Parts: sequence; structure tokens; C-alpha cells
Amino acid sequence: MAAGVDGIGGTGLALRAPARAVPLAAGLLLASLLAAVLLGPARVSPAGFLAVVADLLGLAPLPAEFAGDRAILSVVRAPRALMGALIGAGLACAGAVMQGLFRNPLADPGLIGVSSGAALMAAAGIVFGGGLMGSRAGLLGLWLLPLLAFAGGLGATFLIARLAMREGSVGVANLLLAGIGVNALCVAGLGLLVAIADDRQARDINFWLLGSLAGARWVHLPVLLALVGLPCLGLLRLARPLNALMLGEREAFHLGVQVETAKRVAVVLAAVAVAAGVAFSGIIAFIGLLVPHLVRMAVGAEHRIVLPCAGLLGGALLVAADLVARSLAAPAELPVGVVTALLGAPFFLLLLRRQSA
Repeated sequence: MAAGVDGIGGTGLALRAPARAVPLAAGLLLASLLAAVLLGPARVSPAGFLAVVADLLGLAPLPAEFAGDRAILSVVRAPRALMGALIGAGLACAGAVMQGLFRNPLADPGLIGVSSGAALMAAAGIVFGGGLMGSRAGLLGLWLLPLLAFAGGLGATFLIARLAMREGSVGVANLLLAGIGVNALCVAGLGLLVAIADDRQARDINFWLLGSLAGARWVHLPVLLALVGLPCLGLLRLARPLNALMLGEREAFHLGVQVETAKRVAVVLAAVAVAAGVAFSGIIAFIGLLVPHLVRMAVGAEHRIVLPCAGLLGGALLVAADLVARSLAAPAELPVGVVTALLGAPFFLLLLRRQSA
């Protein structure tokens, strides 16, 4: 197993007790959620937070001075923080699975076309949707853009998987090459849509491409639980096959792993989780690439530890990045994808430099 660990990022930086990493990651996620609901341009005091929680649980009536805190917490911050945690977990967990599947620490969910396919269909909806978008269109306006992005992400992934299939087998190298081609086509289509869009549509496309959690609503959370949370639970069950695949597909087969089934399940579940997240938030950079890489550096390449840690830390990082995005330039708001890229890219380059030294 040692060769496989070294092949996808095991380092001498691994923790002495990696089993403690999961509770630590869970604690970081809870801390980031608490910071996200308390901090921001309008601060909520701990007393106000406890009063609102007590009122929501029916333990005590809400004092009048905390009515504003309840509106801030229940309408804006709580659904936004929970949505960020789910989407970040989906991106990071899918990224960890892709790195294990491709046996490459630089792999991320974008390789299977989810982000580019979702971006293409979202841009098409913005350009051609016209009056169907926006609050005046009711439920259709609320759900049309996420539905288009979700369909685009899944469609691109299934096209890539189909192109990569040879005699009933999905080759990892073919999957990578097909992904490059389909991603290029989606980017070309996106460029065409931007070229024909008017100024407002072009701004909307650009804002979506940079990612934001500003549209979070309570009604979105059950959908995200089903389409992000459940696939993430399914991805956690792939820990043993991914551990075996680190040794190579032939060796994994001899260890009793149904290799083709594992690869297909991994691609489908990762695509669903990422497509659903991207559909509601836009494209958020570096979560699916950086977080699993950092987890492997800290705890090694055992996927029974890597996958849950990546999911928890991905959620924590996105929630924290969103807090920065809405606080740094208040009352304006930065796209959260810009914040994750600004935080992630230099750190990732530093890691690469450190490994190559």
C-alpha cells in the first residue's frame, strides 16, 4: 500500500493519530458555522443568538430587542451558512474521490465536465431565458437557472463517460482525454453566448461564473440535502475500492474490487453532488482541488479518513470564505469564488514549490 500512498500525496507531514482528524474537522465546521451566523456587516451578539435559538425551540419568548437578530439569522445567515457547508462538502468530497480515481493529487471534479457543462447551460438560460428568470416569474424563475445548470453538468459528465467507454470499460486515461475535449467545447459555447449577450446578461453570466451564496433560501436546502448530502454519503462508501485502486486497476480486481462498477458509481455520485452544488452557487474554485490535497498531506492517503475529513473541511472552508466575501467590502459583496481562488491559489502554489524543493 505504501507505493499507492506516495503516488497520490502521502507525505511525512501526516498526523500521528489520523483518526482524530475527523472530530477535529467536524469541530472546525461547527466553528465556521457559528462564526458565519454571528459575524458580518451587522453583528449578532451571543446573547441575541441564544435568545433566537431559544425562541425557535419554543423554550422562551423572544425579547423585543432581539427581533432584528432573528430576521438576520433566520432569513439570511442560517440558510446561507448551511448551503455553503453542503456545497463545500460536496465539492471537496467529490474532489477527493476524483484524485483517488485518477491517482493524481491535481485532479478535481472539473475533469469530468461538471462545472463547464453547468456554466454553458446556465449562460444559455441567462441569455435566452428572458422573462422566465427572476422573482416575477414565481417558482419557475426561482428554479429555472439551477435546473438548467444541474442538467448541463450531468449532461456533460455522461457525454464524457460515454466517449471514454471502450468495450464496456471506462478507461481513466480515456476519461481524462474526453473531459479535455468536452470541456473545451463547453468553454467555446460559453464564449459564444457571452459574445451575443447584452451588457446586463454578460454581467449576470460573469457573476454566476464567479460563484455566490447570496441566493440561499430555506427552500433550497432539502434539494441540496438530497442531491449533495446523499451522494456524499455514497462516496464515503467508496473508501475501500479507492484504497485498492491506488495500487492499480489490475491489483484492485485481484483484491476483490469490482473496478468498473466502482469507477461508474464514483463518477455518477461525484457528478450529481457537484452539479447540484454548482447549480445553486455558480462555479467556486479550488475547494475540490485544494482541500483533499491538504487532507492527504495531513493524514495520509487512507480514504476512510480522507473522504470524511475532506467533506467536513470543504464545508468549513466555503462557509469561512463566504463570511470573508460578505464582510471584506461591506456593504458590497465579493463573489465567493474570487475569495476561494485568492486564498487557495497562492497556498497551492506554495505547496507545489515545497514538494518540488
